Amino acid sequence: MTDFWSALSAAFELLSRGDGYLRDIVILSLQVSMTAVALATIVGLPIGAMMALFRFPGRRVLIVCLNALMGLPPVVVGLMVYLALSRAGPFGVFNLLFTPTAMIIAQFILVVPIIAALSRGVMEEMWLDYREQLQSLGVSPPRQLLVLLWDGRLALLTAVLAGFGRATAEVGAVMIVGGNIDHVTRVMTTAIALEASKGDLAQALGLGMVLLLVSLTINLLAYLLRGLSSLRFAM
Repeated sequence: MTDFWSALSAAFELLSRGDGYLRDIVILSLQVSMTAVALATIVGLPIGAMMALFRFPGRRVLIVCLNALMGLPPVVVGLMVYLALSRAGPFGVFNLLFTPTAMIIAQFILVVPIIAALSRGVMEEMWLDYREQLQSLGVSPPRQLLVLLWDGRLALLTAVLAGFGRATAEVGAVMIVGGNIDHVTRVMTTAIALEASKGDLAQALGLGMVLLLVSLTINLLAYLLRGLSSLRFAM
């Protein structure tokens, strides 16, 4: 127990003085995750919206697959991306393996199904409320899509935040494709695993507290946005 409190005290000291090692890791983590989530949002929101609004053969199968993909094993995704980006893989010529770009690709693949599936649920509920009004006004399907995306932006942001939470907490996939290289691809989750294995509990706890703070902030924002969205629709 004494060792734990000593490590915790040392972690607070590292955070209070703005340790450069921790700062670089946190910045890279946020850059990678925010980029992956931004790209996943651009792809995932339209997919979720189209599956909510349009009816077509095989739609139910696609919905089941989309929901199943929310639970993709990160290490399997990491392995697939590794094989694709390795020198023997189809994209090996780009030399992306063990770079932040490879980590962004892995997180993107993990996050897209989450944003798409959650946004589909939100959009389906909204479509039930808006369908008759939009169709009676003769609004075209593309404009219907834009109207729902804009009007449901607060609720849809919770799906984006859920994807960001998954991205920041990911360790398996980014470890495989990034290699946990110091000052190149080392992010919070992989650094925590490394420092804990080395016995440097102060560094591990310091990064763990930052990661926990990020997670709490994400959940708080999601809670507030859900509240605002519910209040807006109630009015």
